[in-house]
Amino acid sequence: MKLQRLMLLLLSLAFCLTMNSPRSYAQAVQAGKTYQQMTPDEQSEFVNSHARSIGLAMSGKYYDFTPAYIENIQKQVDRYAKRIGTNGRGFGDRDLREVIERGKSQAPMLIAAFKARNVSPLIGLYLPWIESAYVNIQTPNAMGSIGMFQFLPQTGERYGLAAADLVNVDKSADAAARYISDSLEKFKDDPMKEALALLAYNRGGKQTASDLKALVNDTNKQCSICALTADSNKLDASFQNESVYYVPSFFAAAIIGENPQAFGLQSRPLSSY
Repeated sequence: MKLQRLMLLLLSLAFCLTMNSPRSYAQAVQAGKTYQQMTPDEQSEFVNSHARSIGLAMSGKYYDFTPAYIENIQKQVDRYAKRIGTNGRGFGDRDLREVIERGKSQAPMLIAAFKARNVSPLIGLYLPWIESAYVNIQTPNAMGSIGMFQFLPQTGERYGLAAADLVNVDKSADAAARYISDSLEKFKDDPMKEALALLAYNRGGKQTASDLKALVNDTNKQCSICALTADSNKLDASFQNESVYYVPSFFAAAIIGENPQAFGLQSRPLSSY
């Protein structure tokens, strides 16, 4: 029943956002345009509306994104959209049609694992999209990360994962849900706690907390993730080269995965599987 309510919420949000969006976006939707066929203004309105709907579905409230942060999300939407129909097989250029098909098969398990830990199913669905494109990677990367959720061995051990468990999708999904749940508790007083929990998954909770302490204040705290991104030049190279793209990539993946037909992909929203 919770999943049905989530689907009804997303559908009603999409309808309301379309009806209340600026005229150009509403007309584009009514005309049956795909995202790729929209004008730049229509694309911007599309991303803004759906980023807000994803935030609301995850948190129960609208995120107060800055225009600059919406632009960052749109850059990632555009990057993903260029990978539709390319037949690419590498991680960085994998055809999104394949990603969606993998997501369909994994969605029921991911939804169940994250719901069991009282974490938004949307986080469960799109975290492994940006980590591994739903591939259960068997060989550690240069940092030592492995599996669909790209756990480092030491992080996995903290959540009870033995070495073999890092490539066990069910066990690593539960560990990832617990990791996110712990971060949600850590950042519970922040209105963007879900976005910060995602950032912490990539950057680590202690470092994320340190970043917030350094850059977030009373004037920019309504969108802490926006503030970190706006002043990313004041953070370390790891943030500037990788982490700055992480949360925008999550929102871009969720926008496409929940609105695949708007991108010419013949699929229902991944949260409906």
